[in-house]
Amino acid sequence: MFGFFKKPGKFVDEKEFESNLKTQVEMTPLTLEQLAQLDIDESRELKLEYFFYTNTPEKAQALATELASRGYEGVAERSAHSRKVYVINGWTQPMDMSNNTVTEWTKDMCEIGFKHDCEFDGWGTTPEQ
Repeated sequence: MFGFFKKPGKFVDEKEFESNLKTQVEMTPLTLEQLAQLDIDESRELKLEYFFYTNTPEKAQALATELASRGYEGVAERSAHSRKVYVINGWTQPMDMSNNTVTEWTKDMCEIGFKHDCEFDGWGTTPEQ
């Protein structure tokens, strides 16, 4: 799924983007169901932790800058696992945990990632906020 072993240049092609978008949207309600088991319902607002990958520091920083313009806290840095991969991760502002809100946010993150040639690798959260 990831472009970890691609040559410098394009990290995510259109087909990979479409596949990842589909997977991320399908996973969102499953994750929300797990949160519901922890008594987190759609009226609860939580920050979400996001994760992206790409292959150059410039792409990573451009994405981190756009996310910061939305008020998100995050960093762009070289992956600890591969010197050819950069990780962008951080936290959003609080949002309600409704399926619609989180699914639309997930789609947006996939699209923003693709715009910057980065792959959205999903999100997580913690009820203790």
